[in-house]
Amino acid sequence: MDTILVVNAGSSSVKFQVFGLAGPTGLKQLIKGEIDGIGARPRLRAADADGGSLIDQTYTVEDVPDVATAIAKAGAWLRETQKLSPVAVGHRVVHGGPEYGGPILINDDVVAKLNRYIPLAPLHQPNNLAPIRSIRSRFPELPQVACFDTAFHRGHNAVADHFAIPERLYAEGVRRYGFHGLSYEYVAGHLREVAPQIADGRVIVAHLGSGASMCALLNGRSVESTMGFTALDGLPMGTRPGQIDPGILLYLMTEKGMSVEAVQKFLYSECGLKGLSGISNDMRELLASSDGRATLAINHFTYRVGLHAGMLAAALGGLDAFVFTAGIGEKSAPIRERIAARLAWLGVELDPAANAAGGTSIGRATSRVALLVVPTNEELMIARHTLAILSAAHAGSTTLKRSA
Repeated sequence: MDTILVVNAGSSSVKFQVFGLAGPTGLKQLIKGEIDGIGARPRLRAADADGGSLIDQTYTVEDVPDVATAIAKAGAWLRETQKLSPVAVGHRVVHGGPEYGGPILINDDVVAKLNRYIPLAPLHQPNNLAPIRSIRSRFPELPQVACFDTAFHRGHNAVADHFAIPERLYAEGVRRYGFHGLSYEYVAGHLREVAPQIADGRVIVAHLGSGASMCALLNGRSVESTMGFTALDGLPMGTRPGQIDPGILLYLMTEKGMSVEAVQKFLYSECGLKGLSGISNDMRELLASSDGRATLAINHFTYRVGLHAGMLAAALGGLDAFVFTAGIGEKSAPIRERIAARLAWLGVELDPAANAAGGTSIGRATSRVALLVVPTNEELMIARHTLAILSAAHAGSTTLKRSA
């Protein structure tokens, strides 16, 4: 069976999935795996479609010092033990800049352009590009497809897209992009299956994880997002502050003498839940803590979600449904409960039993706003885009051959 490999590379982990091609448009998940702890305690784990363990192996830091080495290890395991040679590889790339509004077949020019957006996503973009370069060096003929977190938001109108700055900067690409687009795209499509009655309505999706944002959907399309030019804006996150007064950054540089590099590290690594609590960037640890600083961080997080929900509801002109997704959104009933309480003014009524059980619908029958939990699947979205690009390229080459 022909297969597609999907790679989702982060700062200290590489997630991957293998999908079999079941017909011209069908995809079947075969393997799901991850190498995490890169640079610290590297560990490769993978399971088959039924959840059965295929490998659970640890490495030394010297064996897997970086993301490129991690993808090489995972690739070697897939080839040597699973006998898989994918026909294409799809990648999550966080920032597509102003040039890329959809998935694209990767070549040298694309890689060079994506390299220019590293300053806009310094935590993510270098790690997204590392496996692309690694695979291109080893298998230059293997098609690779870049799928962008910014692409789903490219339909925003000019009012939503602009900052209140001179137009020349917008022309250079300084604009509101929005992120987590692959997650929102999947959820928007999946809503048509699990809740077709609201899929075309006014929906807020909250992607709550270590990275967190919210998106306003109207008729299944993104019309507004809490994130903007970079993945720093909007909600507080594990180690990122979310919305912050730009004057604070000027203060840090002029009064505290911090360099640009120091401010960047501060914003991406020392703020958010970690900075506010002084304890951890992990919501599970904060919920388990009796420390008042942990309580403050949790309350701040849920408060800001509630504030931004009001903003997005205003952009939509009302609200028909609120959807939780991603790690915290899918797995933390206590956080869902606290956020639902802050949304009561919008007509949200949580069903505590349904919330604890973790089903799809967690709102009461009397709730004016549907309340849902929809697990995201960015990797499946990437696989779908990769298959579409591959099919289009094949059709184009066939047409050319027939024309010749």
